[in-house]
Amino acid sequence: MNRPFRLFLVISALSLLPPLGGTQEIRSHGHPPPQLSSHQPTIWHPPLRTDWQWQLTTPVDQKVKVPMYDIDMFDNDASVVASLHNKGRKVVCYIDVGTWENWRPDAKKFPKFVLGKHNGWPGERWLDIRRIDILGPIMQARMDLCQAKGFDAMEPDNVDGYANDTGFPLTYQDQIAYNTFVAKAAHARGLSVGLKNDLDQISDLLPLFDWALDEQCFQYTECRKLLPFIKADKAVFEVEYSLPTNEFCPEANSLNFNSMKKHLALGVYRVPCR
Repeated sequence: MNRPFRLFLVISALSLLPPLGGTQEIRSHGHPPPQLSSHQPTIWHPPLRTDWQWQLTTPVDQKVKVPMYDIDMFDNDASVVASLHNKGRKVVCYIDVGTWENWRPDAKKFPKFVLGKHNGWPGERWLDIRRIDILGPIMQARMDLCQAKGFDAMEPDNVDGYANDTGFPLTYQDQIAYNTFVAKAAHARGLSVGLKNDLDQISDLLPLFDWALDEQCFQYTECRKLLPFIKADKAVFEVEYSLPTNEFCPEANSLNFNSMKKHLALGVYRVPCR
């Protein structure tokens, strides 16, 4: 968790998105970002009310009767996604795009100069998101794997590094540029994409993201910042870890949030508000 830190897991393979025509925008350091397709496939948009399960442990308990599952991309193979689809579920792949984890198979693909400070969790370090030229192909490979496994959507984690002590002088605009890249790359693969936390950039990123996922907005009294998503007819998924349900569910329901209580481990346990 990124309060100030977020705890989640993801790993990837490595490939490059084939370059297509178009003018390249130059990002920080003068490095052009990887080019993206101008073709936009049909993107799934979850309804405002969408019951869901968020389980990043394995094996995934497929008995929860909800229309959306959010599960770890690499720890689950295509057969899990297909099984959930057969049960009528939409399936979201969790991918970490903002931090490096030293135990991942692709860990050596990250040059040392893009690794910043530890984010508070063992083996994890912030990434220099200004270097889209370096990180872009790695993240695109992860999205390719998400797409190949048949996922419907993507949850990119740790997309608010600029607001943390990363070891890099990241700016608000650096984060906007990187998150824009992430959203467009997901859409180019037909994946719906959610904005994870990053509440203070909603005004700029709302048009690019299809839904929102936030942690502990009731505990930190910042849920009102998510209302632009509701007003734009885009679903808000929200989780509390510490508060009892009677302290946040009534307001969550009144705001039309899809809120629930989970344990920090993000296992099977869930207590939905509605």
